[in-house]
Amino acid sequence: MASISSFEDLHVWQEARELCKYIRELTKIIPFKDDYRFCSQINAASGSVMDNIAEGFERDGNREFINFLYIAKGSNGEVRSQSYRAFDAGFITEEELDLLLLKTHNLKIKLSNLIITLKNSGGKGYKKR
Repeated sequence: MASISSFEDLHVWQEARELCKYIRELTKIIPFKDDYRFCSQINAASGSVMDNIAEGFERDGNREFINFLYIAKGSNGEVRSQSYRAFDAGFITEEELDLLLLKTHNLKIKLSNLIITLKNSGGKGYKKR
């Protein structure tokens, strides 16, 4: 098994980054980009997924990491919900919606699995609280 020495090594973070990049591309297209508030909101939510994975990893404690993974999972759910809003508003196609739903579903599963793995690992990291 490969050693994980930074959050960039985590496949779940890499997938969250890909989701964030895909959202950014979608929000550059008219009419989506004309809804500034919504563009900002969905970009912030997708960025929150990858950022919370990174922040939690850097905390050096499993309990804190798990907490941040739950936050990332919530932000991922927010992106999933906003994907439906974007589709309903006519900002994205059905194919783009399907890809977003697939990406967010896969991330949800991977985040859940990582949480379970950390909970069952017995290790608490450097911080005991």
